[in-house]
Amino acid sequence: MKNRWIWQFHYLICAAIALSCYAHSVGANDNKTQPTDFLELAAVMLKDGHHDRALLALQSVDLGNKKTDLSRFYTLQGLSYLGLNDLEAAKDSLQLAVKNGQKDPSIFIYLAQAYFGVKDYKNTIDAIEKAGALINKDAVLISMKAESYWHLQQTTAAINTLNEGQRAFPSDFRFLKRKVFYFVELGLYQEAIRLGREYFKRSNATAADYVAFGNALRLSREYQEAINILEVARLQYPHEEMVAKLLAHTYLDQGYLNSAAFILEQAALSNPNLQAEAAEIYRRAGRFHKALTLNESISDQKVKLKQRLSILLALKQFERAANMESSLYRTGLLEDQDVRYALAYALFSSRRFSEVNKHLEHLKSAELFRKATELRRLMEVCKNEPWQCA
Repeated sequence: MKNRWIWQFHYLICAAIALSCYAHSVGANDNKTQPTDFLELAAVMLKDGHHDRALLALQSVDLGNKKTDLSRFYTLQGLSYLGLNDLEAAKDSLQLAVKNGQKDPSIFIYLAQAYFGVKDYKNTIDAIEKAGALINKDAVLISMKAESYWHLQQTTAAINTLNEGQRAFPSDFRFLKRKVFYFVELGLYQEAIRLGREYFKRSNATAADYVAFGNALRLSREYQEAINILEVARLQYPHEEMVAKLLAHTYLDQGYLNSAAFILEQAALSNPNLQAEAAEIYRRAGRFHKALTLNESISDQKVKLKQRLSILLALKQFERAANMESSLYRTGLLEDQDVRYALAYALFSSRRFSEVNKHLEHLKSAELFRKATELRRLMEVCKNEPWQCA
């Protein structure tokens, strides 16, 4: 968030330097050597974007000299810190610039930026108000003011500020977009959905916009509306992975496993890494043969083998599962106690009792130790009374 505001105000910083801080060198045509003007040097460094060098130059300024322009000094220092993202230091310096007579109203814009960055939202609003007419010239300032009201839980003021922004900048849709999310957070879903549709219709909405709005509705448990929005996004952005993944997980939230798996299967055509997730959801849906088919194409061997083992066990193909032992050992998966128990169970179910114990003895967790004890008991039953294991 901090970086976002800093980049958005970068051009304002440059303007302030040009208006308030930069001065032509005195006596440029004088052949005599002039004393170094460190304020002038700092202004040049700042103008060229060298914030750290500007601070070094300012360290040489004699603050005890009555001729030193303190308002200019602290303005330059504050802008330098702002450029370095040291917002606490920037705030302190800019406050001193005002205290020492800085009159340029843009100083309050920089103060607002610093206050906002350190989450001092009340002073952010106060500083923006002191900037006067400048606020009406920049949509970013109005948006910052609205967000500050929102963080202070002054929701009416926040929304009213967004409305002011819409009136001042009718072609800037950031205010409409922000209102959508505010209404979602307030639980006013129908109004949020209405505004959301207006936003998508009027603006050049991106896939990220659809994802953000769809996810906000999903987190608010407005699953069907989230699905409606994301299905539209899927049609418009068929190759956007995040749209497909969020839509799939929204279907999962409602228990629609097959729909979720199908969407991820389609998305996996562009990104094979999604193959494993699609296969896993098909497995959870009980479509084991479909899951096994997708599993064949998974490139990550550990993921592939672990999933394959669980699918074969679900299909009761115990011999095939037991024959995976060497592959599981080679990939290091037998270090996973759940995998080792699954293999032991496959061996047990294949009646390869002599091979079971070497795996059971590695199980340490309480739950798996209990299961191992039960398997040992069942093996004894099968040895002593084979007819019970037929």
